[in-house]
Amino acid sequence: MFELEEKVYFYVLLALPIMVIAFLMLSIWRKKRQKQFAEHHLLQRLTPENSRFKKIFKLLLWSLAIICFSIGLVNPKFGTKLETVKREGVDIVFAVDVSKSMLAEDIAPNRIDKSKQLVTQIINNLASDRIGIIAYAGQAYPQLPITTDYASAKMFLQNMNTDMLSSQGTAISDAIEMATTYFNDEEQTNRILVIITDGEDHSENAVSAATLAAEKGIRIFTIGVGKTSGGPIPLKRNGIIESYKKDRSGETVITKLNETVLTEIAVKANGFYLNGSNTQQVVDQIKEELLAMDKKEFETKQYTEFDHQFQWFLGFGLLFLCIDVLVSEKKTKWIKKLNLFNE
Repeated sequence: MFELEEKVYFYVLLALPIMVIAFLMLSIWRKKRQKQFAEHHLLQRLTPENSRFKKIFKLLLWSLAIICFSIGLVNPKFGTKLETVKREGVDIVFAVDVSKSMLAEDIAPNRIDKSKQLVTQIINNLASDRIGIIAYAGQAYPQLPITTDYASAKMFLQNMNTDMLSSQGTAISDAIEMATTYFNDEEQTNRILVIITDGEDHSENAVSAATLAAEKGIRIFTIGVGKTSGGPIPLKRNGIIESYKKDRSGETVITKLNETVLTEIAVKANGFYLNGSNTQQVVDQIKEELLAMDKKEFETKQYTEFDHQFQWFLGFGLLFLCIDVLVSEKKTKWIKKLNLFNE
């Protein structure tokens, strides 16, 4: 097995046709100038040591050197060792509330950014667990299927915002129902759903959905983001607050953290509720809970250990340049006697 690390350096090979064209143009120009000076048979007698083959040979050496340097920069790596890696962990799905109420700034910088910080820190403390992400507001939307690619998960997470779903509201029940479709491994005994929200549930079916999820072996951890005293929902333009969201009567809407609903959801699904104001406490609590769970081997992969081979090609490239320096453009005496090229 092998792989090429920096394929972009293959563009160095474009120097080859440029060099050949330059060589041909120089040769044509030189012949024209020589014809102006003397006839061909006279030039051969005047310059008996001149070798056409040596010029072509030196061009070949330069071409080989460029090819070797190009491959060396690309850095081919050949596999030398196979290792079997066993991954054990649990399946965790994060359901992140992206409704407009998450724009409230009663917790810094605001609820949605705080939610993303919490999920990011939890992911940073995972070992080999599989994770998935769901975004929800008035309805749930699958953001990332179950995966072990934490980098992709954090990238998708950072792109989440309150404008990504057109239907507004907070349907926690939809998020729970969608999460049940994420756990496709029947042998996985530990299935975790982490809901990050302010607890404003407009569907009123979240508790019954949590009960059904518990029957399928899914534990739910709820994380409340915001303050129970609540805060207004700012309406911004270019990062500047222009006004606050108002209801039909013209009163400013105050959105509050509903810890009661979140606690009830967690209890129904054999989980627990955490207040998200202290990120480190949330991360430590979830990490401690995950460590206590039984892990399942859900993936076995073979990884190839690669050795870098660039040094060989750079070495050959330097060798061809050294040969070019040592080879004279004049005819070699013993080759001249053989007259192999009818020179």
